[in-house]
Amino acid sequence: MSLFKVEGWDVPSQVIPAISPSKKRKRGKQPDVSGYVESTKITPKIEKSNSRKNTKLNGQKKSRRGSPKINARGDAVVNNQSTKSNNASKDKILRTEEHKNESMTDLQARMKNKLEGARFRWINEMLYTADSSKSLELMQNDPNLFQEYHSGFRSQVLSWPQNPVQHFISVLSSSPEGTVVVDLGCGEAALAKSLIPKGICVLSYDLVRCPPYVIEADICQWIPLPGSEHSDEGHVVDVCVCALSLMGTNWVGCIRECWRILKMSGKLKIAEVTSRFTNVKAFIDLVANIGFKLKSEDQSNTHFTLFEFQKISRSHLQENQWLQLAAKHDVLKPCEYKRR
Repeated sequence: MSLFKVEGWDVPSQVIPAISPSKKRKRGKQPDVSGYVESTKITPKIEKSNSRKNTKLNGQKKSRRGSPKINARGDAVVNNQSTKSNNASKDKILRTEEHKNESMTDLQARMKNKLEGARFRWINEMLYTADSSKSLELMQNDPNLFQEYHSGFRSQVLSWPQNPVQHFISVLSSSPEGTVVVDLGCGEAALAKSLIPKGICVLSYDLVRCPPYVIEADICQWIPLPGSEHSDEGHVVDVCVCALSLMGTNWVGCIRECWRILKMSGKLKIAEVTSRFTNVKAFIDLVANIGFKLKSEDQSNTHFTLFEFQKISRSHLQENQWLQLAAKHDVLKPCEYKRR
């Protein structure tokens, strides 16, 4: 009978003989004790581990959730099921975000159009209610305003029954080759782009230089072309066009400059928003006092009134007379929009 019993071990009742100690350590045959051990079968005891704690395995730290596991040889083991789960979650998030973006597209477009419209109205009101020199300074400091204004202008034109610029293109297309036309407040130079290929010389001026067509100029102060108020020499311009360009509180100066650069009997063509006129007759009289004769007036359009004047000779006007004429600028109201 065994002296004692340990789980997993069976020891015979016969005692293993003691090995006599040796004073000098020698390598020799060790006693054969295999006969005394009947069984060395070990029943392993399974230990419960805390999955929340990090343990070391072969010098490697146990991987956290979502990271590759390391096996006994140190190789990374990919958890395919976990990877698929993560990818599915990412795809779901992306689909959700795309759906949100699609649902907001219309709203964002409306808000963008609204902001651009408000920006256009602000620039437009500034151009009508300020002196032209202030407008020029503002455009020079921020040339993007010019592009923003004309982007809004293009959108506005879509609702008009007719664009006055297209009217002037149609009228002037039959002009003799070599005719010199000056487009004042030309915007994006649509007149030049249409008429130059037909052999008509078009010079385009606005607040911002835009090659190859637009020359920078304050048209109410000075147009960089030859001409004089004191003589009939040096004039080269056949037609001046002001299509919705009598802007600013000093717009009368633009009519004065047109008289200076036009040849005698040269033509002045004007298109203006009908609602701006406080008194059409007063407007015609003001232009006539500067040195023009009315040739035609067309109010058939629901939005615009068209005029054609011809340059005539006049006596030299003194500076105080010009100041009196300039003070009558209120015959044209600023083109303002209702507050929203």
